[in-house]
Amino acid sequence: MTEKHTGDYIVNACTMYIKPEEYGNRIFSLIGEVEDEILSPLKPFSIIQKGCAYYGVDYEGRRKGTRLLIDYSRKLPIVIEPINNIYTFCTASPESPKCIWFFTEHIKDFRRVSARETLVIFRNNQSHIFPVSYSTFNTQMLRTSYLQMKLMQRVEFSNKRLAFVLQGPKPLKASESNELYLNRKE
Repeated sequence: MTEKHTGDYIVNACTMYIKPEEYGNRIFSLIGEVEDEILSPLKPFSIIQKGCAYYGVDYEGRRKGTRLLIDYSRKLPIVIEPINNIYTFCTASPESPKCIWFFTEHIKDFRRVSARETLVIFRNNQSHIFPVSYSTFNTQMLRTSYLQMKLMQRVEFSNKRLAFVLQGPKPLKASESNELYLNRKE
């Protein structure tokens, strides 16, 4: 894995995690991608906000949408871009200098290492130990999965409604037609 430096990073389908990295007396971001590691002078939360904006919605809009869908209020998972399945969750308050962001599409498995550390195994078979409790990591994975499910249900429902409008009601079978006729009140 090579390490690159950039100040102009956009979250994308290859982003696996964004973690804070002390660089002198400032907080930078170390971004893990499928094939690279990238160091950015921006804080992790700034990169998340910038990613939301790049895909056409501000962070606050995504946060409010998540809150409406899953009815949680703290450490909310965020849909950065649903078409490419870019969902992320934070391990602490988003503004916290210790907050790490994970992108669920790349997580293969995770295991407890100690009371405050979790081993995360990514789909590309890389693994790293992160300073986050197993309980927090597991809860955030579950919340993000719940968000994905709720959003997919809404999309599926909308697609069914659209199909109904475009195609009209499906024709009734003879038995259903007779039932409607016989049970009709005049």
